[in-house]
Amino acid sequence: MPAAPAVLTVWFDGACPLCRREIALFRRLDRRGAIRFEDISTQTAECPIDRAQLLARFHAQERGQPIVSGAAAFAAMWRAIPLLRPLGELARLPLLLWAFEQAYLGFLKIRPSLQRRLR
Repeated sequence: MPAAPAVLTVWFDGACPLCRREIALFRRLDRRGAIRFEDISTQTAECPIDRAQLLARFHAQERGQPIVSGAAAFAAMWRAIPLLRPLGELARLPLLLWAFEQAYLGFLKIRPSLQRRLR
């Protein structure tokens, strides 16, 4: 039986040690193969939007939907993984998505120092 096509595409920075670790975890959790992970760190990678935008924030796209970034992208990824789906569904609530986005913006501020520590 052929595998079902991915329901979600995730773009990530494969040159970032922190991102590689995080994506490795999500690959392990994605036992159904519902997510297509696209490493955009190489110049040959296909980017649906500006490469700098993709590298600056986490982006994802559910099949047939617009590209989203930040907490909304994480929520889309959580919904594609059965174990995390309840958290992704909760993130559909505007107040919770806003709170997740605030946490994500805080993470973006410390991301460079975390990356340096992991190199």
